[in-house]
Amino acid sequence: MASVQHNSRNTDHDARHGADTRTGADARTDGTDPRTGAAARRDLAVRAAVAQGLVSEAEPVVALLDVAGIRLSAAALRAAFDEVTPPGTPVLHAFAVKATALVPVLRLLDEEGIGAEVASPGELALARAAGIRAERIVLDSPAKTTAELREAIALGIAVNADNPQELDRIDALVGRGPAASPFGLRVNPQIGGGAIGALSTATATSKFGVALRDEGARAWVVRAYLDRPWLSRLHTHSGSQGLPLELMARGVREVHGLAEEINAAAGRRQIDTIDIGGGLPVNFASDEVTPTYAEYARLLKDTVPGLLDGRYGLVTEFGRSLLAKHGTVLARVEYAKSAGGRPIAVTHAGSQIATRTVYNPASWPLRIAAYDAEGRPKPGPDVAQDIAGPACFAGDLLAENRPLPLLEQGDLVAALDTGAYYFTNHYAYNSLVRPGVQGFTVLPRDDGGAEPGGAVRFMTVRAPQTADEIVVESGGAYADALLQGASGT
Repeated sequence: MASVQHNSRNTDHDARHGADTRTGADARTDGTDPRTGAAARRDLAVRAAVAQGLVSEAEPVVALLDVAGIRLSAAALRAAFDEVTPPGTPVLHAFAVKATALVPVLRLLDEEGIGAEVASPGELALARAAGIRAERIVLDSPAKTTAELREAIALGIAVNADNPQELDRIDALVGRGPAASPFGLRVNPQIGGGAIGALSTATATSKFGVALRDEGARAWVVRAYLDRPWLSRLHTHSGSQGLPLELMARGVREVHGLAEEINAAAGRRQIDTIDIGGGLPVNFASDEVTPTYAEYARLLKDTVPGLLDGRYGLVTEFGRSLLAKHGTVLARVEYAKSAGGRPIAVTHAGSQIATRTVYNPASWPLRIAAYDAEGRPKPGPDVAQDIAGPACFAGDLLAENRPLPLLEQGDLVAALDTGAYYFTNHYAYNSLVRPGVQGFTVLPRDDGGAEPGGAVRFMTVRAPQTADEIVVESGGAYADALLQGASGT
C-alpha cells in the first residue's frame, strides 16, 4: 500500500536545496523580512515586465508569480508540521490543485516537497504531467465516476470516498482484498460555518462527506470500517477563507476522536492516517502573512495532541495559503474617464480573472497597487476612483471608490494576492482571452547587497491565449454542424 512521505525526507530536501525552513517573522529571503522582500521583488518585477514588453499595448494584461515566495511558503508549511510531530512521522502535504492549476507550479511545489490533491480527471492529468508520483497524490471529489475510481486504483493513488454509494463502487472494484491505493472516507463533523457560507464545508447540510451527527451516521461509519479492513484513512475538511483557526482545529479534533473510536472497535490501528484537509485563511488586507502555518500547527498540537504524537500519519491539503500572496495581475489602463464626478480607470483585468471579487466584493476584496506607464509606483495624492474591467456589464469592477493615486491612460494597475483562484480560474464572459502567466526571480545584486535589486528573470508558465484558440474551443471545427442537422443531411 502506498504511504505518505516521512517528514525526515523534508530534512533531506532542505539539505539538498538550502531551504530556509524558519517561519513567520523569523523567515528571511534575500536577507530581508519576506514581507518586505516580497513587496520589493514585486516592484522590480512590474518594472521589468514593462521593460521587457510582457505588458504593453499589444499585451495589456499579464499574471506574475514570485518563485522565491512560493518556495518560502512551501518551506514554512513543512517546517511548521515538522516542529509539532516526532521525527519519522509520515506527513504528506498535498497542494490543492484547483487553487493554481498550472503544471509548472505543480512541478515547482513537487521539488519543494509538496504533493497534489486532485478533484477531477483534469487535475489528475495536470499532476501527472508535472511528474508527481502516484504515492504523493490524493483524489477527492464528491462526484467521482467509476472510470475515475478505476484509474486512481490502477495508478495506486490515495482515494477519499465521499459517501456510502461511492464506497459501494470501491467495494466492487477492489473486492475485499488489499489494493495498491490507500482508501479513506470523508466525514463532515457538522461543526458550523465561517464568514463565507459558500466555502464552509462542515455545516449541517454541507454536500461533502458523511454527515457525522445525522441519525445513525456515526454507527454506520464505524461499521463501514470494521467491514473493510483495507479502509485505513479518515478525511475531513471544514472550510476555507473566512473560517477561524479554532473552528478548523475543532473539526480535526472531532475526526481524530472518531478515528480513536474506530481503532478501539477494531482492536487494532486500522486507521493509520488522518487527512485534515487545508483551508488556512489568507490575509488580503496587507502584505503580512497571517495566520501562519506555524500558528495553526501549534493550535492543533494544543487542541488535538493525540493527532501529532506519531501514532498517525498526516495528510494536509492547503491551496490558497501556499500561492495567493505570490501572484500579481498586472493590467494596462486603456482609458481614464469619469462618470458622476468619479474617475474610472478602464483596464483589461475584470471578471474573467477576478470572478469572485466582481460578483462578491464584500467577501473577496482585492488590494490594488498603482504604477505609472514605466512600471514605477505611482506618486501623488489618493483620489477615490473605480477600477473597471473590460467585460460588458456594469458590475465588472475590481475595486469601487478606491483611494489611489489618480490613474491615467497608459498607467498600470496591479491586483495583489491573486496567485490562487484568480488567473487560473478563468471566466469566459465575452470570450476574453486568458492572460499569459510569467514566473519571476530576482537575481542577486552585483554589489552583493542584501536587498533585492538585480535583474529580473522571467519564465513562461502559460502563454497568452489567442483568439484562434478561443475559436477552436468554441466549436470552430464544427461551424456547419447545425446547418447539416437542419437540412436533414
